[in-house]
Amino acid sequence: MEEENQKQPKEAGKFIKMKKFTFIMGIFLVIFLTAGITTIALTFGDEKVESLAPDKHAEFEKLYSTYDKIKDDYYEEVDEEKLVDGAINGMIKSLDDPYSAYMDKKEASSFHESISSSFEGIGAEIQEQDGQIMVVSPIKGSPAEKAGVKPNDIILSVDGKSVEGLSSSEAVLKIRGEKGTKVDLSISRAGESEPMKLTIKRDTIPIETVYAEMLDDGVAKIQVTSFSEHTVQELKTALEEMSKKDMKGLVLDLRGNPGGLLDQAIEMASLFIPNGKVVLQVEDRSGKKDVYKSENDGELKIPVVVLIDDGSASASEIVAAAVSESADIPLIGVKSFGKGTVQTAQDFEDGSNFKYTAAKWLTPEGNWIHKKGIKPDINVKLPDYASLPYISPDKELKASDSSSEVKAAEEMLKEAGHDPGKIDGFFDEATKNAVTAFQREQKIKETGTIKDDTTVKLMQVIQEKILKNDTQVKKAVEVLKKEINK
Repeated sequence: MEEENQKQPKEAGKFIKMKKFTFIMGIFLVIFLTAGITTIALTFGDEKVESLAPDKHAEFEKLYSTYDKIKDDYYEEVDEEKLVDGAINGMIKSLDDPYSAYMDKKEASSFHESISSSFEGIGAEIQEQDGQIMVVSPIKGSPAEKAGVKPNDIILSVDGKSVEGLSSSEAVLKIRGEKGTKVDLSISRAGESEPMKLTIKRDTIPIETVYAEMLDDGVAKIQVTSFSEHTVQELKTALEEMSKKDMKGLVLDLRGNPGGLLDQAIEMASLFIPNGKVVLQVEDRSGKKDVYKSENDGELKIPVVVLIDDGSASASEIVAAAVSESADIPLIGVKSFGKGTVQTAQDFEDGSNFKYTAAKWLTPEGNWIHKKGIKPDINVKLPDYASLPYISPDKELKASDSSSEVKAAEEMLKEAGHDPGKIDGFFDEATKNAVTAFQREQKIKETGTIKDDTTVKLMQVIQEKILKNDTQVKKAVEVLKKEINK
């Protein structure tokens, strides 16, 4: 659920080598050494014992004293492991960085699952931002996407309990759960005056990340939904399959892609960039830059366009920026999310995990897109009805009701070809007549109210209309056809 640009040790055989994390471990080594020395002194005499703690860690004396005082004098027994976890969490939170986090054993296990295997939950990439839990993007085909969760939604509560102030890892554990169970979310969305109440049924979230299809006139569309361990291989397989179907042009769809593994982004971008050209630069805090170049052994010989939107983040932005600046591939859609940092992860022996922002990444031309996003070459928005909010099938909308859900239903009815009268959020006689007409058309029991099958079918009709009238894909196809016919 939570996937960042990650760099992991070569020993794992998967990712880019990172710096050893010794800082925190050094703190706890000093704590235990100090405790041991104190014990020896109390046991064997009053001789003065010199501290083995290096002078450079003298600033941690307050930490040691606080730990000892709580452990010895707090009015209840304390969990020492919990104290240590809290100390680490406090240091990390002081960084004020939504991408740095300490994860206990359970949280770390959940983190690894989101990268390397399927997991059970609702399927949404989230991050902590300014004390709130924000959705970066729902995963394609996930319960979250089907429920209408959108990029930039703010999750206010989970099962009635506020998640304000929680880390993204803590929020993930509250949202995830066994397949078939339900979770209640309260969501705030820009433009909506009231929070939305969503009940989402958890399911298995598959690790498949690449989806390919042939459109008209030899144009293939390949959607990449995230960057997991096998994403590049999946893409290569998809390209081979599309080539066998006489692919003449390619739409690479990175919309709603929240990112993932850095090495996969570099390798994917290299498929489209001439050998030796820059893919990205990674800059540490001293200003030292590591430059990564394409190692492409066979440049794709067909025209390509890339689709991005406000749910395209992190690794997907690396690919988009790279192909734009180093291969002159046009970007179509709307401005991307804007995450320009790289995280490094370190596992501790007890199964817990620490990840922190180790560097920032720059585009081939040296641009830092953090909190700015990438502007497309051709700006194309989806129709307004693509942003209509989700309506819970469990909630009945009936005559005389007045709410934001009623207004959304009125807009959906209008797009479905049934006039609800004035779209004002009030369920009047005209709205009821439109609902009844829709139910008759869809062969649903004519109740004149919106609930259960009526709600599901109404949202399904709108989703089908969005797919049929995908203005961004249509523009991409138009651009490709011009190139193909040159």
